[in-house]
Amino acid sequence: MKVPRLDWILTLAVLALVTLGTLLVWSATSHREDLTGGDTTAYLRKQLVNVVIGLVLMVLVLATDHRWVRIIAPLVYLGSVVGLVLVLAMGSTVNGSQSWLQLGGMSIQPSEFAKLAVVVGMALWVAERADARRGRAGGSVGDVVGMLVIAGVPTVLILLQPDLGTMLVLSATVLGVVAVSGAPRRWLALLAAGGVTAAVAAVAGGFLKQYQIERFLAFTNPDLDPRGAGYNVEQARIAIGSGGLTGEGLFSGSQTRAGFVPEQHTDFVFTVAGEELGLIGAGVLIALLAVVIWRALAIAVRTDDVFGRLAAAGIACWFGFQAFQNIGMCLGIMPVTGVPLPFVSYGGSSMFAGMLAIGLLQNIHLRANAAPAARLGTAPRVLVRS
Repeated sequence: MKVPRLDWILTLAVLALVTLGTLLVWSATSHREDLTGGDTTAYLRKQLVNVVIGLVLMVLVLATDHRWVRIIAPLVYLGSVVGLVLVLAMGSTVNGSQSWLQLGGMSIQPSEFAKLAVVVGMALWVAERADARRGRAGGSVGDVVGMLVIAGVPTVLILLQPDLGTMLVLSATVLGVVAVSGAPRRWLALLAAGGVTAAVAAVAGGFLKQYQIERFLAFTNPDLDPRGAGYNVEQARIAIGSGGLTGEGLFSGSQTRAGFVPEQHTDFVFTVAGEELGLIGAGVLIALLAVVIWRALAIAVRTDDVFGRLAAAGIACWFGFQAFQNIGMCLGIMPVTGVPLPFVSYGGSSMFAGMLAIGLLQNIHLRANAAPAARLGTAPRVLVRS
């Protein structure tokens, strides 16, 4: 075959997730006149627009020559840093975090794009050094220090917003990329210890706001403030628990229709699946997310390219930890930090960044398949000449 095939398992899993997510967002908002102004399909149309734009971005990255991806990577990283600086200078505050840029009628959250930018930036750094070493094993002190510097700049800017949820996802992603790069275990232990130290320093230094500290206290004891910091988790657990095995039916959830769960179309969209689709429907959603992560890891294992391997592994860590964090806070096993569920929650920035990442995964997959195909294609000509 001259034209390598896409990873259709990954493609179908993502399409299934965005379809299911769009239905859940529609269900969560169709009865909320305070959000829709009486237009029951308002958020359905908005999310469909987000999905279409995301698919276009995915195709553009997928079709881009691999060499151009590596050339553009520094510009993507620089653009994300500029966006984070602009947020601190002129951003809008939503739910206590100054994380949004208003561009006309659209709101952009640069920290979502920073996740992908950090992954490709770290992957490019290690790949360039590997090329300089003519492919010899990485994991040197220079590799690790360079990756930490690349990740450190966006992390500090995100902490200043403060966006604790994104910072946690970014930290887990960085740790995963460093591990895959071949860094010694002592480096991973030092990074883990440094992360704990930084968290303690953030609390002691007053970087976290009072509402964020209260959320962590409510996580340790949900009954501490059931009408305040613990309200979200309490209502989320009630909604999921009421779904039972098969759920109350799409658009028929009592908690959802009554609007008891705050931010249900964004951070707590999983509660709609639990209540209206039950354990079976929520399990299918988790399985689809697991398939996406599995395919990302499979692509990372299959490719011989250092950049592709680290980028794919980093994307898998990003999606994996963010999904665990989002679902975990809905179940009460993780603190409420306000991160969206990949491909499911309402929001343009999260959808665009996720689709760009899927496009990059497919690009890496095509490149990994193209090399064996090219080698197979040359074999008959060699035999003929002999």
